Amino acid sequence: MDPSAAGRKERPRPREPPSRLEKNRQKSAQQELKQRQRAEIYALNRVMTELEQQQFDSFCKQMQASGE
Repeated sequence: MDPSAAGRKERPRPREPPSRLEKNRQKSAQQELKQRQRAEIYALNRVMTELEQQQFDSFCKQMQASGE
């Protein structure tokens, strides 16, 4: 085999993996972003639920005090 012919066959291969690696990195980054956003949404939901419960308890106490 001619070494120059073998060199030509191997040249396209190194170009493909970087694009695959880049696609994998982008996909991984997108998944991490989704996971982080989901965790932030759950945390915000928990905080808002606690706040709502505190406000409801305060409202109930005010209603009991005004009813007495």
